[in-house]
Amino acid sequence: MRESGPVRFLWGLCLAFLLFSILYPLLRVLSAADRESWRQVLGSARLSSALSNTLLLVLLSTFLSVLTGFIYAYAVIRGGIPFAGFFSFIPILHLVTPPFVGGLSFILLFGRQGFFTRSLLHLDISLYGLPGLLIAQTLCFFPMAFLIIKDTFERMNPSLEYAAQALGAGRLRVFRTLTAPLALPGIVSALLFIAISVLGDFGNPMLIGGRYNVLSVELYTQLTGWANAGASAALGIILLIPAFVLFALQRLALHRRSSRFATVGSSSSSMPLPLPAFPVRVLLFAFCAFITFIVAAQFLAMAGGAFSRIWGVDPGLTLRHLKDSLDYRRELLNTLAFSLSAACVTAVLGTLLSFLTLRTDLPFRRTVDLLVMIPAAIPGSLTGLAFVIAFNGPYFRLTGSRIIIVLAIVVCNLPAAYRILVSSVMGIRSSLDDGARSLGASRLQLFLTVICPLVIKGIISAFVFTFVRSTGTISAVIFLISFKTKIASVTILNLASQGDWGKAAALAFILTALTFLCLGLLRAAGGRQFFRDMLERR
Repeated sequence: MRESGPVRFLWGLCLAFLLFSILYPLLRVLSAADRESWRQVLGSARLSSALSNTLLLVLLSTFLSVLTGFIYAYAVIRGGIPFAGFFSFIPILHLVTPPFVGGLSFILLFGRQGFFTRSLLHLDISLYGLPGLLIAQTLCFFPMAFLIIKDTFERMNPSLEYAAQALGAGRLRVFRTLTAPLALPGIVSALLFIAISVLGDFGNPMLIGGRYNVLSVELYTQLTGWANAGASAALGIILLIPAFVLFALQRLALHRRSSRFATVGSSSSSMPLPLPAFPVRVLLFAFCAFITFIVAAQFLAMAGGAFSRIWGVDPGLTLRHLKDSLDYRRELLNTLAFSLSAACVTAVLGTLLSFLTLRTDLPFRRTVDLLVMIPAAIPGSLTGLAFVIAFNGPYFRLTGSRIIIVLAIVVCNLPAAYRILVSSVMGIRSSLDDGARSLGASRLQLFLTVICPLVIKGIISAFVFTFVRSTGTISAVIFLISFKTKIASVTILNLASQGDWGKAAALAFILTALTFLCLGLLRAAGGRQFFRDMLERR
């Protein structure tokens, strides 16, 4: 069936937007590195060290994050521990906080003047470098592993384990030969997803890395510190290769995972879950309690840094830091304005793209589906670099403007928002389309009056996801801000780098409070179950 003119026009606008904001910057950065830049990068001991450091960090942080997420998910779903519902909410709560909170809190807790290292244990040690990065990134990324593996455990049918026990297998053997292998698709998916996230992490290495240089930070240093766009582009290409390989493997793992669970079945059975031995349940409860304590300590440290006179030296209460943070009200207002604008654009664009790719017969739908997901494989720092190179020339000069910051935020968050809305649209029966069309509705009327009302939860989820992540975004926008477009997350990073922990913590406290205020309003409007479902769909 030939689509109407308005639908083809919207499709053309979507294609133009994706080509302009995703493919064009990527092609520009791929062509920006000349022979001299490659010679400089490949012949530099410093940059070779950054590459090896990055690979080691990805391997160790990914392993620790997935191991933590696996144990936590097993304890909550199949461990039979008390307060499982409370423990299951802790990773979700941690996941919706601005990303920079983890790195800043780590310094307040484990730095030279940290609460644990200095005030509690009286140790004069520094965890900056690889040890600190491993701790910070494990705490930062384990919630993602938890959600992925939790879904895997929930799909398992307990009758398989009961059958194995009936055949004489002990609890340990059942776990080793049945439960763990069935969880392997989720583990692999979590490994690949978190490896991509660690590869592109910028805030934690910038705050905690010290002399342990990694590619994402070195890419930024080459551009801003040495004004060497060619070397920065070459580093970006090197960073892009493993990211694309991991992304392709992740998509393959997700496809095989869905096929495998179609044959294994789900946990829809009403029979109770087989529980591990009592000593194991005690250890699992202690593990979850410890992780919960560390997560809670991060929030308390941020609040403590905002209200104490001098963190680690004078614990007396003061409001001076919060008052001083008002000097950065432009940064706070910019952050809110950019985040709200990007969230609106992302939600609308994601809804339109999901409808056009799933419910129409337009050409290039598979190509568009792949093109939308490309930013998920591109580290944020490389996205920022690509925008600087692409939009700082004679044809497109957007650097330093508000538009380029909003555009970068939209591009970075569009893949996740698109997947949320694709899932929502796929849940609507196609017979509703046929019924509406038989009553004379055009394709555009079908979209506005049938599809949009039915996927409103997905639209709100995409909006909130983008807003929450935008308030703390650093890696992409740090390349793009100007004096007039400063944002709070970059200001917090600069204050922390200068050792001004009070102001940094106060700004972080305000941004986190705004984030939870937004989520609180959503919970009040949509109800508790809708709120929880929305968070878990992220």
